[in-house]
Amino acid sequence: MSFKKLLAYQKAFELSMKIFELSKSFPKEETYSLTDQIRRCSRSVCANISEAYRKRSYPKHLKSKLSDSDSENSETQVWIDFSKSYNYINTKQQQVLTYRSQEVGKSINFMISNPEKFGVKKL
Repeated sequence: MSFKKLLAYQKAFELSMKIFELSKSFPKEETYSLTDQIRRCSRSVCANISEAYRKRSYPKHLKSKLSDSDSENSETQVWIDFSKSYNYINTKQQQVLTYRSQEVGKSINFMISNPEKFGVKKL
C-alpha cells in the first residue's frame, strides 16, 4: 500500500491545501513569516507521515517520525490561531481548520497506538 492511501496522510494533505489557498490572501509583509511558517509546518505533517510509513519495518523509527508529524500538526494549530488573531481568517475558517487539524492528530495518534495495523511486526 502507498502512504498516499493512509487516512492520516489524506486528511493532512487536504488541510495543507486548504491552508495554502487561504494563506494566499495574507498580507505581503507576512510572506516570510506567518505565511511561510503555516505552509511549511502543514506540509511537514504530510512529509513526516510518508517517511514514517516508509520506515514501518523499524517500529521506533515509525513512532519517532509520527511523533514529529504530530508535533508539526500542533504547530499548525498555533499558526491557525495567530492567523485568526490578526484577522487574516475569520472565526468559521479557524474552527474548520482547527477541527481538521484535530482529526489529523487523531489519525496520527491511532497510527502510533496501533503500529501493527500499518505493517509493523510485533517484536
